[in-house]
Amino acid sequence: MEYRPLGRSGLKVSTLCLGTMTFGDPDATSFMHGAGCDWETSHAILDAALAAGVNFIDTADVYGQDGLAERVVGAWFARSGRRDEVVLATKFRFRMGKGPNGNGASRGRMVRCVEDSLRRLQTDRIDLYQIHAQDLDVPEDETLRAFDDLQRQGKILHFGCSNYAAYRLVESLYTSDRLRLDKYVTLQAQYSLAVRDVERELVPLCRRHGLGLLPWSPLEAGFLTGKFRKDQPPPPGSRLERWKERLAQSDTPRNWRTLAELDAVAAETGASLAAVALRWLVQKPAVTSVIYGARTLAQQAECLQAAGLVLTAGQMERLDTASAFELGYPYEFLRRVQKGW
Repeated sequence: MEYRPLGRSGLKVSTLCLGTMTFGDPDATSFMHGAGCDWETSHAILDAALAAGVNFIDTADVYGQDGLAERVVGAWFARSGRRDEVVLATKFRFRMGKGPNGNGASRGRMVRCVEDSLRRLQTDRIDLYQIHAQDLDVPEDETLRAFDDLQRQGKILHFGCSNYAAYRLVESLYTSDRLRLDKYVTLQAQYSLAVRDVERELVPLCRRHGLGLLPWSPLEAGFLTGKFRKDQPPPPGSRLERWKERLAQSDTPRNWRTLAELDAVAAETGASLAAVALRWLVQKPAVTSVIYGARTLAQQAECLQAAGLVLTAGQMERLDTASAFELGYPYEFLRRVQKGW
């Protein structure tokens, strides 16, 4: 397993991060709509991840009813005694309570959310506390001052953001400089061979300002694992069998072309398609750690193959070409100008 600095911080994290969205409830009432796993399986996945060298775990208060995923992780900490071996990340922002202050990123709500997460996780600190999405109703300086206060109190060590537009993230970094506050160290964003939009502005932003990029949904809800094939029904029990609208969005010539190239590279390397898709991200600029999810030990084993895999420059280029997307204006125009057009 390879380890990298968590953005500008001194913390070192594994290049694979275990996401916990699937943890705690295999029933249709769960956050994953029936594509989850029970507590025992969740704890077995955590044990196996650490045994493989994964030291980074990502969760969120909204994963499952009443903070279910956080409670599963907290119970595992209590049982295993391995809290200090883990860099723990969680998130807040989405609705967890009733009324007008039951969601959002105000100072008052953040203070309540961090206390609730600490209790559910059975820990005295959160290593990386993240805002789950930007909140246009709250001034960025209010959110940043609250992060700074929690950091000074020792309840969080570092803070990051998720699902931010580039303009808002630049505004945030400027505000931190102006007010002499600490800054976001990471950006968690959707990024995969199927969804590469972050390459327009967010990847260059992270490289320029030293933020660690944490891709989520790196396998496009399982589409990039090879279990889905053109003009064939999705496998029973798969997420995309339930999420028919998401499957329809993935049904594009570009994605089938990408899947075919994934098949070819996987055959060359002897690794799973999931491992190749994850490794492609690990080797992309600005990426610190790739957040994968699993609801069985077998799924996790396929993902963990990415740790011992290295893709050649030629293989990376082939995957880049197969998954190429339209940059649009002004990005394509500027790319041509930069090349001397």
